[in-house]
Parts: sequence; C-alpha cells; structure tokens
Amino acid sequence: MADLISTPLIVTLILGVVGLAIPIIDAFKKERGSNNRLYSGIAFGALIITIGFVIFRVLSGEVMPAVLFSKGVLTDDLFGSFFAIALLIVSIMVTASSWNYMKGRINPAAYYSLILLSSIGMVLIAYSTDLVMLLVAWELMSIPTYALAAFSKRDPISNEAAIKYFMFGALSSAILVFAIGLVYGITGTTNIGSSIQAMASLQKGLVPVGLLAIGLFIAGFGFKMGLVPFHMWLPDAYEGAPTTIGALLAAGTKKAGFAAALRVIVLGMFALNVDWTVTLAIVAVFTMTLGNLGALIQKSVPRILAYSSIAQAGYILIGIALAPYSNQALTGSLFHILNHAVMKSAGFIAAAAVAATLASYSLEKYRGLGRRMPITAIAFSISLLALAGVPPLNGFWSKLVLFGAAINSGSVVAWGPYLAIAGVLNSALSLGYYAWIIRKMYMEEGPDMSKVKEPRAMVAVLVFAMVFMVGFGVWHAPILQFASKAVPHLSNIVPTGSNHLSNIVPSSKTLHDF
Repeated sequence: MADLISTPLIVTLILGVVGLAIPIIDAFKKERGSNNRLYSGIAFGALIITIGFVIFRVLSGEVMPAVLFSKGVLTDDLFGSFFAIALLIVSIMVTASSWNYMKGRINPAAYYSLILLSSIGMVLIAYSTDLVMLLVAWELMSIPTYALAAFSKRDPISNEAAIKYFMFGALSSAILVFAIGLVYGITGTTNIGSSIQAMASLQKGLVPVGLLAIGLFIAGFGFKMGLVPFHMWLPDAYEGAPTTIGALLAAGTKKAGFAAALRVIVLGMFALNVDWTVTLAIVAVFTMTLGNLGALIQKSVPRILAYSSIAQAGYILIGIALAPYSNQALTGSLFHILNHAVMKSAGFIAAAAVAATLASYSLEKYRGLGRRMPITAIAFSISLLALAGVPPLNGFWSKLVLFGAAINSGSVVAWGPYLAIAGVLNSALSLGYYAWIIRKMYMEEGPDMSKVKEPRAMVAVLVFAMVFMVGFGVWHAPILQFASKAVPHLSNIVPTGSNHLSNIVPSSKTLHDF
C-alpha cells in the first residue's frame, strides 16, 4: 500500500512541510525588507522538486496505468499524475511570477504558504479514490484560495470578489457533502470504485436516489469548473483577486474540478446506465457560447480572461459528453486541460505584468503595448491565439481532437457533428475579443508610447509559456500520447457479465485505440 500512494504522499510531504515552514521562518526572521524574494525562491524550489519527482515516476514506469478502482483512499496512477503535472505547472508559473507581483506587498510568507497548501489539495484531488478523501482534498484546495482571493484586503473590489467566491464555494461544498451522503446511504461505502460497482446493481427503487446524487455532483463540481449556470461568481472573483491568483483559479482549481468530475460523474453515469450525454452536450454549448458572448462586452482584461475561461470549460465538456460514444473524446479533454493550463496561466500573468507596470486592468491601457512591453505583448498574443485554436499552436491540436471526436461520433449519435459545429463557431466567435486585444496592442497608439521596464520574473515565465505553446504546437505527439494513456478504460466499470454498458460502449474498442 505504501508503494501505491508514494507519489501523492511525497507531494504532500514536500509541499506541506515547506508550506508550513515558510510562516515559521517568517515569524523568527528579524529582517523584513527582502522576504518576498526568499519565500518566492523557497516555494518555487519546492514546486520544482515536486514536479520533477512526479515526472521521474512517470518516465521510469513506476506509476500504474490509469485505473478506475482502488481499495485505498489514494492511488498512484497515470490519470492522477497527468493532472498533478498540469496543476503543478500552474502553481510554478504563479509562484515564479509572484516574485515581481508581490514585491513591496505585505505578508508574502502567508501568500506563498497558501499557494503551496492549495497545490496539495489540487494534486490530492487528482489521486483521490474515496469520496471522503476527495472532499478533504477539495477543502484543502478551496480554503487557501478564499484567503488568496481577498489578499488585497484594502481593495473593496477584492473583498467583494472574495465574499462571492467564498459563498459559492461553501455552497458547492455543501452540495458535495449531500451527494456523498446519498451515495453512502444507498451503497454503504465511500470508496469511489466500490460505490460505482454497487450503483451498477442498485434496486430499482434506489435508482432515483443515485441519479439525484450524480446530479448533485454535477452541480457541486460545476461551480468550480465554471459551467453554465454555475458560473455567475467567476468573473467577479477572477477580476477582484490578485491577477496572479486569477491564474491559479482559472488554470488550476478549475482543472482540479474536472479531475474530480471525471473520477466521479462520468463513471457514475456509466454505472447507472443513464444517458445524460445530451444534457451535458447542451450545457457545453451554453457554457462556451455564453462565455464568449460575455467576453465580447467586457472592458477589463481580467474579466475578458474570466469569461474566456468559462468558454474553455465548455470545450473541455465536449469530451465528457461524448465519452460513451468516442474513443478519443476523453483523450481530447485531457489534452485540452493541459494545454489550457499553460495558455490561460500565460494570459493572466501577462495581465499581471501590465498591472504591475502600468497600474491598470483597463483594456485601453493596452494601446501600443507591443512597443512599450514587447515581450509581454508577444507572449500575450500567442496565448490568446492558442486559446482561439489558431494553428500551429498547441490549442489548435487539442481542439482538433475534441471536434474530431464529435464529428466521428456522428455514426452513433446524430447530434455529435452539431456539437463540433458549435465548437468551431464559438472558436471563431472568440477571435472577436482575442483579436480586439491584439489590435489594441499593435495597431493603436496610447497617449504615452515610451518603453517601460518589464518585470523580469514574469517575462521568464512568459518565455517558458511561449516555448510550450509553440513547441507543443509544432510537436504535439508527446502530450497527446500522455493524455491517451492517462484515460481509464471505461469498459471495465461494471463487474464482468453485466450488460449495463452494452448499449453505450463498443466492446471491441478501448479508449486507448486513438
């Protein structure tokens, strides 16, 4: 058992010890002048060691293939490692860029400690195979982000955003507790695998309770994923939080929500043999459409990125909606999750660089940015084009896999190609506001066109993001293969001999055929 949980255990030990040590060091340190640089370096080092350990475990073959069932509360499989790598990349980018953003601000020790503790929660969600453990990890992820969202405590907008975020976060947690209680009541266990197997053979009278539990899980996780109609808190929270923390929320905690949803919702729907795919497809279309339409009318760059994040959640949901019908659907979702983690982080960090230098979030301040902050502007432009799915950037390939899965599912479900059409049209619609920002940066001039000094740490992070987006756009095969291997075999959800999946999962294929 110790070997099975080695990766989540080591991640927890490294980040937990360092996360708790930073405030202790701060309490005993007499000099207060340059603490931000010290704590940023410590947190950055801990995250680098952690992601290095996870990647080493994956490359050395010590991690199990993606599994559905485990008798413990945590498992060490490729699915969890895939999300752990994506989430740790976000935390590293946020921590590194905060070296500039937190310069001159108070309480840097608490700031970096909260980032590390939230990172533990995000990673543990990906490895959780027990509903109680999932809830504990969910709260460990969420509670530090409530404080981080309100870190600019003298800013009324930040306080308002934090209150909204906390209220909706508490509501989502309460919904999840209710759902877990229902599952335990009808199955007698909180282990995800055991409860799903039990739900596959529920008595007829208990099936509605199982359906209610799955519906509550969709609502609870939907708040964190930013799905319509659970998205109303998200633009205010992302705008009011420190911009670097906006990256953590949009690219980090949102992805952890998808990890939890894939562990519970998709498997639960298979076990109950219910066809909610049409419902999820409708939610996907509304999410990407309303997200893109909302972004078109915004004047604040963080709010534009927030609505864009809602739209991107809709694209990812396409793969979940098509999971029963397409071997490549979930592969596309995981592929886009990792790509989006870097693309969206780069967008928010570029906005943070502008805010730190020009002291404004307004889109009007971006006029002439290509001349004033050239590296920031080109990195921001590449991230926006990647989010739109422009070739040959990495976002193009993950969208291509998702939309291709929708088209290929047309032989099984008539609405599959229409879902692809909706995705393509929404990607074209998103170019309206992405191109608008790029036009401001390169084709308009502001009242002051003098070149300004760009924050070095943020520039370094943006250069890494550019290399990632262009590099894995040109050579996308490694991430696509990793995503394919990280998808569990859904055909193994129910016990042998059950015909629950006979109508929705082709027996002759697996999700690894892609």
